[in-house]
Amino acid sequence: MYDRIRENNGRWTRRDLLRAAGAVTVGATLAKIARAEPGNSAAKQQKNEPLTPGPSPTDHAAHGAREGNSIMQIGILLGTFKGPTLETRLDAVKACGLDCVQLSMNCAGLPLLPDEITPELIARIRREAAARGIQLASVQGTFNMCHPDAAERRAGVRRLGVLAAACPALGTSKIHICTGTRNRGGMWERHPDNNSPEAWRDMVACVGAAVEIAKPYGVTLGFEPEVNNVVDSAKKARRLMDEVGSEHLKLTMDAANLFHAGELAHMSEVLDQAFALVGKDIVMAHAKDVSHDGDAGHEAAGHGKLDYDRYLSLLHAYGFKGPLFLHGLSEAQVPGCVAFLREKLARVAAAASK
Repeated sequence: MYDRIRENNGRWTRRDLLRAAGAVTVGATLAKIARAEPGNSAAKQQKNEPLTPGPSPTDHAAHGAREGNSIMQIGILLGTFKGPTLETRLDAVKACGLDCVQLSMNCAGLPLLPDEITPELIARIRREAAARGIQLASVQGTFNMCHPDAAERRAGVRRLGVLAAACPALGTSKIHICTGTRNRGGMWERHPDNNSPEAWRDMVACVGAAVEIAKPYGVTLGFEPEVNNVVDSAKKARRLMDEVGSEHLKLTMDAANLFHAGELAHMSEVLDQAFALVGKDIVMAHAKDVSHDGDAGHEAAGHGKLDYDRYLSLLHAYGFKGPLFLHGLSEAQVPGCVAFLREKLARVAAAASK
């Protein structure tokens, strides 16, 4: 790994040293984890064996209350649950022992990016979440920020402003966004023009406009590097944040979305270098999994090849405390995935404390 991160004709830069220090810290933690419990679910992952079903949702809630000292807050995308009303979806979150969500406005009967959100609806969302002890940690505000049609990008920014204006009353200060693609058919579909200077220019301008419209409301935008988007790597994520230059633009880390074709075999290196570049700017993280490289991950956490020991250890090493949002899973998979994350986090915490 050290050979890959050494730059400047063999001289070590400050960033090199930080990368190396982070790698050593995480490596030590991982060694402790590996010694802790042979035969656990991590070993089953390596053998591609199915995970043992976790406890019931009631058991999760009781366990979470007893534990009370998790190193990282676990949340979930509210849209994971398909109940007919906002209230039934929130009830489902609570039943799984979780108390943190990312809200998408379609869960409250509106378009994902609405033209208007009434004060009455905002009050209802906050009241119903508070009644269940659920934190609205962020709002989904994804649209194609590199769409070839400038009018589409302008409309997206305008509607994002509607979300940002609602955030203070909702009790949140974060919106999750997507840097997009030149593909007109979907914001997470690759396009050959994504690497063009024009695509980068349009995306940066759109992100910059979105930051400016969110800033007056104290809202931070979190974007994720994703292999099919214009920002398809941690290196480009670093470049975007440096070019926009605002504390209101930060990162949503999804390790399952980082692996270009041929990179899954170098998972540790890819993860270590990604965190060295952007680890200090992570404000949200996703928990799902990946089965092959060259595409974003689409599997539920614990059901693919992602090295969760390393991923969570890196998040912890860079001071991230949550929210870590589960997504890309079915309702039936939620209890098992929550149990999986809790077990992994407990082992990371135990190893780090030794």
